[in-house]
Amino acid sequence: MSTLGDFSAKRIDGETVSLKDYEGRVVLVVNTASKCGFTPQFTGLEAVFQRFHDKGFVVLGFPCNQFLNQDPGSDSDIAQFCSLDYGVTFPMFAKIDVNGPDAHPLFQHLTQAAPGLLGSKKVKWNFTKFLVGKDGKVIDRYAPTTKPEDLVADIEKALAS
Repeated sequence: MSTLGDFSAKRIDGETVSLKDYEGRVVLVVNTASKCGFTPQFTGLEAVFQRFHDKGFVVLGFPCNQFLNQDPGSDSDIAQFCSLDYGVTFPMFAKIDVNGPDAHPLFQHLTQAAPGLLGSKKVKWNFTKFLVGKDGKVIDRYAPTTKPEDLVADIEKALAS
């Protein structure tokens, strides 16, 4: 079975990095969008990241334009938007597909490891969240409607294990 560390991804600045860099940490992987009704969740994601990053927690944001073209900008536009409008300091990655034949291998893995409602292997919408333990294995999947602050107890539990 794969773990987070088995994958690599291109950061929003264009550099490809191994996700092994996040081994030993609790990770929240989120597909994001800049023009979505859930976009204000960037504030909550940043707050949770700030609260727990010194304890070994990180948020990884993956912009996606597959849901009603709600992230049409370039990677540099997205980076600027996230930084200026929401003060995002957690790692953001280059825009990817999360569903379909061109889905990023990480999201193929995440959706297999933690299927959605009724066993769906697809990401339903922007701001679907996957909590990954220190061992790189998926702990749980959360709906776009789940606010980042509602994950605090699960994050604390994962950090304690």
